Amino acid sequence: MSKILIVDDEAQIRSLLARMMELEGYEVCQAGDCKVALKQLDIQKPDVVLCDVFLPDGNGVDLVSEMKKVAPQVEIILLTARGNIPDGVQAIKNGAFDYITKGDDNNKIIPLVNRAVEKVRMNVRLENLERKVGHTYSFDSIIGVSKVLKDAVALARKVSGTDVSVLLTGETGTGKEVFAQAIHYNSKRAKHDFVAVNCSSFSKDLLESEMFGHKAGAFTGALKDKKGLFEEADHSTIFLDEIGEMAFELQAKLLRILETGEYIKIGDTKPTRVNVRIIAATNRNLPEDIAKGNFREDLFYRLSVFQIHLPSLRERGGDIRLLAKSFVKNISLQLSRQITEISPDFLATLEQLPWKGNIRELRNVIERSLIVCEGDRLEVCDLPLDIQNACYERLNDDATPGGLELASMERRHIARVLGYTKGNKTEAARLLKIGLTTLYRKIEEYHI
Repeated sequence: MSKILIVDDEAQIRSLLARMMELEGYEVCQAGDCKVALKQLDIQKPDVVLCDVFLPDGNGVDLVSEMKKVAPQVEIILLTARGNIPDGVQAIKNGAFDYITKGDDNNKIIPLVNRAVEKVRMNVRLENLERKVGHTYSFDSIIGVSKVLKDAVALARKVSGTDVSVLLTGETGTGKEVFAQAIHYNSKRAKHDFVAVNCSSFSKDLLESEMFGHKAGAFTGALKDKKGLFEEADHSTIFLDEIGEMAFELQAKLLRILETGEYIKIGDTKPTRVNVRIIAATNRNLPEDIAKGNFREDLFYRLSVFQIHLPSLRERGGDIRLLAKSFVKNISLQLSRQITEISPDFLATLEQLPWKGNIRELRNVIERSLIVCEGDRLEVCDLPLDIQNACYERLNDDATPGGLELASMERRHIARVLGYTKGNKTEAARLLKIGLTTLYRKIEEYHI
């Protein structure tokens, strides 16, 4: 229930306003002067204050400033018997929600209070959302205790408070975008949206239009002006993933932004100026690309003012168990599954794998395992069949009846996936990553 503080030196007016607010379902507290009002503000923590302008020990217009210092989130509506424009202007400047005249504007009070309460609720929701986003993209949310990861996080923490360009390097799936988001949301640009673009997802011409925008008529199909991602990211951070895939011709345009903060849209004659922080990422060896003439050396030096290498999962030792447990917890909620335990063999098997796809691959394996798990405990038999086969071959290189064992495992796995899809063979084939014809052949072969 929202709470309203009524401040007026006339007891009858306070009682009338209090009755009106209570009939609307609000909880009410009262004060007769500025001193009591400030005390009530601290103790009762109201959402909205209805305050008279002329009080025995002060002026309501000045009181607005004092209240905002104590409780910035509170909304204050000033009431006066003798309204004047200068007081109204100053009240709004001091942070008042509105300034109305008693008597003439009585019919406006309840709708006005309702709007003020709704604004307070919205601000609370926004604050909660910001806290949630801050936690989601904080450095503390990056899971791992290995030294190589902690070293990378320490470097990212140091650079987040600056505005310098950052180059993130490492294999595919090591979490480069997660690091980029953490750097952004822990910087002074965090209030603005994080903008990300994968440079390998577009052709040269399309990437140029997406990144820098174009003017109407610049080319066939350009019917109106288009903002580019750099313009959208003004005063924010832009993340350029797979920067090594950017066409050589576009690299010069990017270099100009880094050097001058300006670029020219396609079809434009005058430069557009932006204030953007650039974080780039690559899984390529850029010095080798420079030697081959595929990447500009001057751009490399401007991008890599601060370079952070993200370690592969193979280098991170005990982090695999921590990541696996975190993925099981989060993905179980998404899938509405009650997985309460992970077998030691399941975790030990994960630690034996090479993880060429790193964290992204590990998450994918956990998700597939949760889909086919029939109980509340993850077992080795829930792992994707290719992983089970690989582990079996490593452990049983000298076993002669291996073919029969593998066939048995394959049969159980296919049956489990078909059970999950409720007999939908097309969906089962997609999850198993085999052709539909192959699935039908396996069903007939194993008499499933």
